[in-house]
Amino acid sequence: MTIYYLGIDGGGTRCRARLADAQGTTLLQIEGGPANVFAAWDAAIGELNRLIARVASEAQIAAAQIHIVAGLAGANVPSVQQRLTRWQPECASLRVVTDVEIACVGAHGGAPGAVFIVGTGSQGACWDGDTFTLLGGWGFALSDSGSGAILGRHALRLALLAHEGVLAASPLTQRLMSRFACDAETLLLWSQRATTAEWGSVVPEVFAAARQGDLHGLALVQQTAEEIALMVQPLLARQPGKLALMGGLAQPIAPYLPERLQQALTPPQGDALSGALTLARRT
Repeated sequence: MTIYYLGIDGGGTRCRARLADAQGTTLLQIEGGPANVFAAWDAAIGELNRLIARVASEAQIAAAQIHIVAGLAGANVPSVQQRLTRWQPECASLRVVTDVEIACVGAHGGAPGAVFIVGTGSQGACWDGDTFTLLGGWGFALSDSGSGAILGRHALRLALLAHEGVLAASPLTQRLMSRFACDAETLLLWSQRATTAEWGSVVPEVFAAARQGDLHGLALVQQTAEEIALMVQPLLARQPGKLALMGGLAQPIAPYLPERLQQALTPPQGDALSGALTLARRT
């Protein structure tokens, strides 16, 4: 029976899957919705199951031929790891790790190294070729420093302060409050049900404002850069000269990072999906 490998990268904003054959040729790549198994277990597992079924259907292969490695946001939490042992999608084999682990393997082409992901959330990892050491990844309320969701929360808190006259307003704070009809209660009600992806939805506006010289936009972006610089110090200590910055914020935040950190970073060789496929072939 022909063997296929499927790498899955499940994050807080979207889920991606890449199918490859035994020779490493990419056959198919598709996207789905969020798949954070800690923040929204039922929704994440449902999305993952649909994604696997779509891959089998679109590639016209049997699920029993597919060996899967899934790197999932939230999979670092021990109680979630226990629940994941009961997740049994139809496939030939399944290995579940965190999204930061597959990113680390992909970033260094399967060789030892370190990575810090800054997307909707944030998390770091070091790999010595055998064992992973993880950093952060404890969620929006306690962790995720330097992430899009935290930057979005900083921005909206600042916009509210400016709206109430505690701080001077700027074009950025005015635009952010206009999302909520310039009404504090509307923002309050939204904040009580907002997902991390929704908090992060304001990030493009913040970076655009920073590029235009908006005082608050620039301060917010610099704050995020400082948070990233702090978080990566233990990673650099473990893997000096082998740290890659990845995720949706990696490219826009790069010019604002301290120069010493910019010089210490190495470009990623591959993405998280390539890391998942590397692990799948080794497994």
